[in-house]
Amino acid sequence: MQGQTVGAISKGQYVVDIMRALSYDAITLGNHEFDYGMERMFQLLRQVPAPIVCCNLYDVRLGRNAFAPYVMKRVGNRRIAFVGVVTPTSMEDEAYAFRDEHDSIVYELQREDIPVLVQRAVDEARKAGADYVIVDSHLGERPTARHSDSHTLVANTTGIDIVLDGHTHSSIVADTVQNKVGKPIIVTQTGTKFANIGKLLITPDGNMTVSLIPVETVIEKNAFVAELVDSIHTMLNEQTSRLVCHSEVDLRITDDEGNEAVRLGETNAGDIVTDAFRHITGSDISVLNCGSIRNEVKAGDLTYGDLLSLLPYDNYIVVAEVKGSTILSMLTKLISFLPKPDGQFPQVSGMKFVIHEKEHRVSDVKILNGATQHYEPINPDRVYTVATTKYCVTDGGLYNTLKGSKIILETKRTYNDIFIEYVTKNLNGYIGQEYAQPQGRIIKK
Repeated sequence: MQGQTVGAISKGQYVVDIMRALSYDAITLGNHEFDYGMERMFQLLRQVPAPIVCCNLYDVRLGRNAFAPYVMKRVGNRRIAFVGVVTPTSMEDEAYAFRDEHDSIVYELQREDIPVLVQRAVDEARKAGADYVIVDSHLGERPTARHSDSHTLVANTTGIDIVLDGHTHSSIVADTVQNKVGKPIIVTQTGTKFANIGKLLITPDGNMTVSLIPVETVIEKNAFVAELVDSIHTMLNEQTSRLVCHSEVDLRITDDEGNEAVRLGETNAGDIVTDAFRHITGSDISVLNCGSIRNEVKAGDLTYGDLLSLLPYDNYIVVAEVKGSTILSMLTKLISFLPKPDGQFPQVSGMKFVIHEKEHRVSDVKILNGATQHYEPINPDRVYTVATTKYCVTDGGLYNTLKGSKIILETKRTYNDIFIEYVTKNLNGYIGQEYAQPQGRIIKK
């Protein structure tokens, strides 16, 4: 429901309109289904004429799963069960969706280990007569602190025939992973932004083969779906075509090889976005989790839609008072997963530091003195003002390292709105060569 302008501007409605036009047999959840909160997610999913399956979203108040763990479909004389599972790291990344106004957990994604929950669903499906069990997974390929990647899932379960994976944006035709009893199981993933259509072929003898079909090679179109998409594009263009500024440079979040550089280090997009927070609020420093910067923006005349695509969430900017010692602890925590990409990796303004990647520590942390415009060593005992999103202070972002900090300003303005003000007023509608490259705020050794 999120990730591009089409999702952001409609809070998922345009995406669901398209889903309604397609003949899905089973749908599972991804972490971005939680972006607008549970009430909005349920409101949208009720519109979709297809079963939602998820074995690990638990409603604490009702004492039961929010969705069925699997659905059974008959194809010819065979019965195929689709088991759904979503990454439990959403409990941290979208924590606001899982808690009520009293900060009590009302939804849970990992009451037990993920392999245990999936195994239970697989066993139930087999007992109900499933000939094949397919796991629709949004766990991904990177091990996390919750040990919930798809390879770990396969290695700790039996009875799964294949895993159709997502979440980590990987293009994987067919990885083979041995399950708990040594049987080879395929894990496949189609990439990101509809780069490929995944095709699974099950032959009469039960053999499974997988292929990825590049969407660009598909020439057939469904007339109804094409007309619907065109109409949404028309409405979207009307809402987003307003010219905002001109940029001489690409605002990047990937490197030249297409890797997610923003999740590993400083990027020029991270620099300009956090500069906007700091300058508009007048704070000492600003920080943003990199996962809140979603798409790159190409050089040229930039519209509201371009900038909304860069920063698509309903994240509101706040200013908090934070001790230097807390900032130091925050940085240590946020670089601890390197060299693995992490959506909570910080992009910063008004601050510099050095990462010692192999030792998982930071050094030479310096804060910009607003009066002298010189960087000075951070004072662990001093209280600094930090501009960031409310998500990063109260709703689970930055791994709760700023949770409990005193908020001294709630702007009631989204981070996209703050960014647009910065580029139109502070930069006079022109992004120049000063943002062509990362500015050396984060050095890795």
